[in-house]
Amino acid sequence: MKKKLISIFAVVSIGLIAFLFLFRDGIILDHIGLHVEFPFGNAMEVPAEFSEVDTNSNDIPDPLDVVRTARGEVDRRTTYKSVYYDGGYPPEEEGVCTDVIWRGLMGADINLKDLMDKDIAENTGLYPRVGGNPDSNIDFRRVPNQDVFFQRFAESLTTELIRNDVENLKQWQPGDIVVFLGGDFDHVGIVSDRRAKDGTPYLIHNTYPFAAEVKLSSFRSPITGHYRWKY
Repeated sequence: MKKKLISIFAVVSIGLIAFLFLFRDGIILDHIGLHVEFPFGNAMEVPAEFSEVDTNSNDIPDPLDVVRTARGEVDRRTTYKSVYYDGGYPPEEEGVCTDVIWRGLMGADINLKDLMDKDIAENTGLYPRVGGNPDSNIDFRRVPNQDVFFQRFAESLTTELIRNDVENLKQWQPGDIVVFLGGDFDHVGIVSDRRAKDGTPYLIHNTYPFAAEVKLSSFRSPITGHYRWKY
């Protein structure tokens, strides 16, 4: 009986490990910070083709500043909490997906709130989540509004992600912004400088219960926007 129980436990354990490893490209493990790869095969080399501009003169290219600042959300495990804040900015320990974007860009001295507030005031009708009545406390934290802003002021890139295709994968570079609209929920995140062995980039984002870094291929919602800031 004891051997049978041990065998059952072993089978269940193996099944659970396989599920965690395979379910949506390991999104559960990635979300808790366990980035596991198959031990077999060589990692794909994808050229780094991001801007070398260093606006704040800290010897780190701006796109990597954006990534490192956004990754601070992951390191802090910023709690996912959707609340309206007077003044617009949530406290450091909480936020939503859009907060990863403005916080990340702030690492390269790009003040997204000020830029969006100005454009929304001048072109209110272009922004779908404003309703004709601008509110600087929340407008810059709406995914559809960020999407419109990046369409207008950033470089638009491919929304197709192809595993093991170097030509496609090199179009996905650190600091890029990815938008998902019209799927299960509106969402946005920042492309990491981390890649899976097949070249797939990771995405830094925030969803319940906290900010995480997961493979971009884990998402089932369609990618509707892929943008690169004009550094």
